Amino acid sequence: MASRADPLVLSRAQVREVDRRAIEEYGIPGVVLMENAGAGAARAIRELAARAGLERPSVGIACGGGNNGGDGFVVARHLANAGWSVQLLCTRALEELHGDALAMARICSAMRLPHAFSLEGCEVLVDALLGTGFHGALEPVLGARIAELNRLRASGARLLVALDLPSGLDADSGIPSDPCVRADATLTFAARKPGLLAASAKPFTGLLEVIDIGVPRALLAGSAAAE
Repeated sequence: MASRADPLVLSRAQVREVDRRAIEEYGIPGVVLMENAGAGAARAIRELAARAGLERPSVGIACGGGNNGGDGFVVARHLANAGWSVQLLCTRALEELHGDALAMARICSAMRLPHAFSLEGCEVLVDALLGTGFHGALEPVLGARIAELNRLRASGARLLVALDLPSGLDADSGIPSDPCVRADATLTFAARKPGLLAASAKPFTGLLEVIDIGVPRALLAGSAAAE
């Protein structure tokens, strides 16, 4: 897990440019970046659970239809392989997914990881609904899932972890939607986003950690310096 003091900050546009250049100029497949993100997040979640006194707890992972959901599928696979009891709650059917997220969902399907209509009773919750691409108004189905995650955390779940950003938080402005995930910890990928550092984001992010996803450091630093 990277240090919370990591100084790099990347906007939504810069993150997209970093991904594009990592894939096109450095030849790192997008699916490799997603695997690195999810595997790193799974390790961090295991550490967070251990600090909370949880050993191989039950985990519910809410996955959206984009790449953030794909990261969630990778987390699910790694935690299942570590002996955790995993439940998936997906906002999109398998046939509605595409690209790298579809590839990761197919692996979870082949592993027969169970899908649920509710994550009630899970000790650890993982928010993989929305990432840096979100801005504007929430779709009703996503708003309902966010509200459910917050309700479950308040009613008995021990830990709520957001991947990249708490769903509903704008990556650039830090303005939260209503509702917005209230995470105990946010595992953000490659670099911090400006919205995570805004005063308006503090009630939602919890502990902030940066997960290394294998992007060359020179590319990250150059992108952070460029405007």
